[in-house]
Amino acid sequence: MTIFEELTRRGYIKQLTHPEDIKRMIDQEKVTFYIGFDPTADSLHVGHFITLMFMAHMQRAGHRPIALLGAGTALIGDPSGKTDMRTMMMKETVAENGRCIKKQMERLVDFSQGRAIIANNADWLMQLNYLDFLREVGVHFSVNNMLRAESIRLRLEKGLSFLEFNYMLMQSYDFWVLYKKYGCTMQLGGDDQWSNMLGGMDLIRRKEGESAYAMTCALLTNSEGEKMGKTVSGALWLDSEKTPVHEFYQYWRNVDDKDVIKCLKLMTFYPIEEIERMEQTLSGQDLNEAKKILAYEVTKLIHGEQAATEVQEAARALFEGGGDLSAVPTIALSAADLDGPLVDLLIKGGVFPSKSEGRRTVTQGGLTLNDERVMDPQRLIARGDFHEGSAMVRKGKKKFYRLVLDKE
Repeated sequence: MTIFEELTRRGYIKQLTHPEDIKRMIDQEKVTFYIGFDPTADSLHVGHFITLMFMAHMQRAGHRPIALLGAGTALIGDPSGKTDMRTMMMKETVAENGRCIKKQMERLVDFSQGRAIIANNADWLMQLNYLDFLREVGVHFSVNNMLRAESIRLRLEKGLSFLEFNYMLMQSYDFWVLYKKYGCTMQLGGDDQWSNMLGGMDLIRRKEGESAYAMTCALLTNSEGEKMGKTVSGALWLDSEKTPVHEFYQYWRNVDDKDVIKCLKLMTFYPIEEIERMEQTLSGQDLNEAKKILAYEVTKLIHGEQAATEVQEAARALFEGGGDLSAVPTIALSAADLDGPLVDLLIKGGVFPSKSEGRRTVTQGGLTLNDERVMDPQRLIARGDFHEGSAMVRKGKKKFYRLVLDKE
């Protein structure tokens, strides 16, 4: 099976600039391509994961990826898909974010021995002279064409700063620099980057008289067309400090039946033939088996096989009556904590961010202790609540925590 067929069957490809040329190139040649990641946070989130997988599939087919850290463009902010201007960031923050997300990329992409390249556009953008940039790059861009770009047009009603208006020029300049420096002839990315990609291709054509190419992948959306990866506490991050491994696993375990096959195709390396078999044969309750595979495979890719196995065992212990409870989030209590309010102890353990939310959860019937619903916000924790040194708390339907009483 060719890489073009693999990407097509998995549902990655959204738009291509030169369909026949790109198909021939990636199936028969070795291509250097790039995907950009603006380090606006110290972790990537699941919205970035699909482009990382896009990159990894291409590398496995023999192509050379460039992961471009946008430490320079992050100082401006990409208006694509945004309704408001991003908060301005300090240069030191952007640099530190870049270091953090580089480590996350290395879980999926092999950067050893030149198999892939990490570049940072701050290396050239920070050196630019604005007048020279306008004469060298700006002269090739039509304001009329830029205003027709969806990423800019959608922002005009709410207001678009001149700072952000420069973003397309900067990203196009990146493509040109990577073309000259590394022979990069193709840009990949999310479909919201289409206009910016076309700008870079056109700049290479005008400056070098050569062809360049672009290919976008679908954004991660559910069956209703809404972006996936949002949780009650915010984005689904790839950093376990921001999104604990058990929450990350449980998110995929609980995806809607309509989305599980799509996610298996896009978010895992599970054999496409087997996924298509499940697509044809599984329905209703049987889809739970596909969800278990999805949750395990995605967690393994991001957090490693050991962490995925541990959280899988914990989920089995909680929901199926078997397995190992050691991976369930644990809150250690001492004898001094006994006879104190349960809600206060759960706040200390990070289950609730505030007393008001803890009280609200209890009054709404959303907290159980050892399978008994807690109805009183002042309910105390006592030694009798512990069985063989532990007690189980459930918040809502799916979040479990184990209280462990230290031995005296």
